[in-house]
Amino acid sequence: MKIWQASVSRLLTFSCVDGPGNRLVLFLQGCNFHCPTCHNPHTIGRCDHCGECVPGCPATALSWQDGRVVWNDALCTHCDHCLAVCPRSASPKTRTMTVADVIDVLRRYALLLTGITVSGGEATTQLPFVLALFAAIKAAPDLAHLTCLVDSNGYLPEEGWQKLLPVCDGVMVDLKGWQEPVHQALTGRSGERVRHAIEFLARHHRLAELRLLHIPGRSDFEHHLPELVAWLQQLGPVPLRLNGFRQHGVRGEAANWLAATRSELEQLESSIRNLGWRGSITLPAL
Repeated sequence: MKIWQASVSRLLTFSCVDGPGNRLVLFLQGCNFHCPTCHNPHTIGRCDHCGECVPGCPATALSWQDGRVVWNDALCTHCDHCLAVCPRSASPKTRTMTVADVIDVLRRYALLLTGITVSGGEATTQLPFVLALFAAIKAAPDLAHLTCLVDSNGYLPEEGWQKLLPVCDGVMVDLKGWQEPVHQALTGRSGERVRHAIEFLARHHRLAELRLLHIPGRSDFEHHLPELVAWLQQLGPVPLRLNGFRQHGVRGEAANWLAATRSELEQLESSIRNLGWRGSITLPAL
């Protein structure tokens, strides 16, 4: 039997903001988008063991062993100097976990959990692991009550979503821009495949939440609201979340971009409602 494993950036045993209820959250390393607004930019790349981070580690928690960067969790003070200097937006502090490793953690907390959310980075870049993990959860009598959700950028091809349907209870998808040039500028990738994935998941009742990101002066949803709302109506009564850009954790030019205000998000919500949207809309606390 093949032992499926994944590169994990972080594991949270309890979260109430990554899906409904109380959830264990697995953040996988690696992403196929390069969003300047990313709050966790160190989860984008994969460590290539260049060694750039080793000399500057103030706690000497990083070292060279057989040509590879090795992280000593016991010495680490989590100052994140290594994350700041990495030229690949990666982390030397990832760990490899097998499906069995995650199942063991779930069993420790299962009675207190509503489910598990696999996030990232981008969870679907390690799709075989996610499939094996969710299948193992569904097959375990003591874990079968847990819902299995994916937090995704939506770039997985339809063939991948087809594989997820039997074992995944829902997918939360971010849409960063409406018109193609805007989506390209904000993610480095085409938005056409993302919209197709959203439509596919909605048809199969797996779209747990659609998130639109408002970036003052950068995003374009507010300029194309009639088209957007008409498209939303075709999706059906999917939960909609309006997120506002914040500079927390971002790097590069986006650190100087304007943050969204509560009033801007409320105005966007009102405009969407006025165009006929009757589904749920959630706003974050800014």
